[in-house]
Amino acid sequence: MATKQKKSLESEKDKQLHNIRHSLSHLLATAVLETYPTTKLGIGPVIENGFYYDFEFAKPVTDEVLKVLEKRMRELAREKLSFTKKAITPLEATKKFKNAPYKKELIADLKKQKKPLSIYETVRGTGKNKTVVFMDLCAGPHVKNTSEINPEGFKLMSIAGAYWRGDEKNKMLTRIYGVAFGSKQELDEYILKMEEAAKRDHRKLGKELDLFHMDEMVGLGLPLWHPKGALLWRIIEEFWYQKHLENGYDLVRSPHIGNRSLWEISGHWGFYNKSMYPPIEAGQTLEEKQQNKKAELSEEYLLKPMNCPFHVQIYKSNIRSYRDLPYRWAECGTVYRFEKKGELSGLTRVRGFTQDDAHIMCRKDQIEDELKLVIDFILFIYKSFGFDIDKVHVFLSLRDPKNKKKYSGNDAGWNFTETVLRKVAKEKKLNFKEELGEAAFYGPKLDFKIEDAIGRQWQCSTLQFDFNLPARFKMSFINDEGKEEQPFMLHRALFGSYERFIGLLIEHYAGNFPVWLAPKQVRILPVSERHADYAHEVARELKTNGIRVEVDDASETLGKRIRNSELEKIPFTLVVGDKEIESRAVNVRTRHQKETETIPTKQFIEKAKKAIEEKK
Repeated sequence: MATKQKKSLESEKDKQLHNIRHSLSHLLATAVLETYPTTKLGIGPVIENGFYYDFEFAKPVTDEVLKVLEKRMRELAREKLSFTKKAITPLEATKKFKNAPYKKELIADLKKQKKPLSIYETVRGTGKNKTVVFMDLCAGPHVKNTSEINPEGFKLMSIAGAYWRGDEKNKMLTRIYGVAFGSKQELDEYILKMEEAAKRDHRKLGKELDLFHMDEMVGLGLPLWHPKGALLWRIIEEFWYQKHLENGYDLVRSPHIGNRSLWEISGHWGFYNKSMYPPIEAGQTLEEKQQNKKAELSEEYLLKPMNCPFHVQIYKSNIRSYRDLPYRWAECGTVYRFEKKGELSGLTRVRGFTQDDAHIMCRKDQIEDELKLVIDFILFIYKSFGFDIDKVHVFLSLRDPKNKKKYSGNDAGWNFTETVLRKVAKEKKLNFKEELGEAAFYGPKLDFKIEDAIGRQWQCSTLQFDFNLPARFKMSFINDEGKEEQPFMLHRALFGSYERFIGLLIEHYAGNFPVWLAPKQVRILPVSERHADYAHEVARELKTNGIRVEVDDASETLGKRIRNSELEKIPFTLVVGDKEIESRAVNVRTRHQKETETIPTKQFIEKAKKAIEEKK
């Protein structure tokens, strides 16, 4: 009972906060029109942690205007303005917004879709003294009165450009973002978290630590990995391969492109075309294309957006018996998906990325055990990379029971898989939430989100049933009665993608990778040129013990080289001079520790190996 009451209270608090944020977007628009009367209004929805509103200003505005608008919004909030909803016809709405082109476009769309229209009026006073301060086309909901808004609980954060309705063909509008909470304390905590997040931004640290960069000449959304970044990737990848082989997976590999017919049979040609690139004509050379020659025999290939159909074809390359199941096939396969320029973001939103993919083909009686094994594997991976498995958030995505026609498979298959996912999630004591209508059309799934060091949630692992591909490709195995039977197919990714996971690791550790992950674990600094030979001798000894080490014997001062090592977040910095040579030792500077210690080289090697083994 207590848990239900808590959830109910949280739900009511979330609803109230949603209404506050929505109402603040209207107060923002009110303040903008008072300050810039000729401004044209776009839309102003609620988003995570706040709200935004899109405007077409007569002249460009800068961040300086945020303080002015924020001050006016606080004044309006203290006036105890009320919000009133009114139903309205499309004709009435068009008249009321005759000078608002963006609103008129929305009205026309809603009319075409036969959806009800309503407006919200922001009202000052009551009775005869009632005055409409602001009016917007809106479905709501809002607070009843601005007295429900804490004037110190919100802040305007930034100004950005945004295409009207997210379409690059439309006009670029000015978007003003705000955040809002129930109290000033919550707001202050959020702002501190955002300041910390800015310091941890993987795009910033990726450049500072010389890990990767994006190059427009190469192509947007296609990261270039520098030596340290490539080594970090390799460390993670080797761990991934090792643990998959230990956990009963076999490795497969597939090409980057596939024949058009493959994608037509899989259904991607139709249902996934918005995320795919146009076909590549493989029946002629570039030279022939440049000369406007037509291919004698056209061959159309597509960059793969997924690895799944290739794994299916490997399965179909032979007759399969019930005795051989399950098959667990894993691949780190690079895929390509269309993303708009404006939506690309560092490593978290790219056009080419490597999925740590696996597909499990099994019998119905094996499903429950396979699901449990995958869940255990997911949690093991999180723990290995330093995440708190008690803070893993899981979402069970189910089909919409009111719209079954949009899903592949039959009722029996869906009922079984949804039931077994729910059962396994409970038995594994996962912190999970059910979400109706969030399943993919081809099957239910479990999505896993992890929290980073400052409490932000990141989408990582997915465990997904697929009814679509086994049916489309007529996958089968010979059962114990000698008859053909369709296997169950599970999609599974642990990291999600290497790019996104590495971006997460950079931000989680703020670039201070644990010793086992650090591309360079040790840097040796000779005090002067005459100490360089000893520094290289120590380096060779460390390398033979599997420790990643480099020597910095540049002509810069020792102090500057120590500072550089600190900025590059090297776990161990060893300084060697006369005393160290004499005693066959090293002076150890451990990252984040002010005190140093001089210890025998062999003792340091044991210390470093222990840190690596314990993943510290």
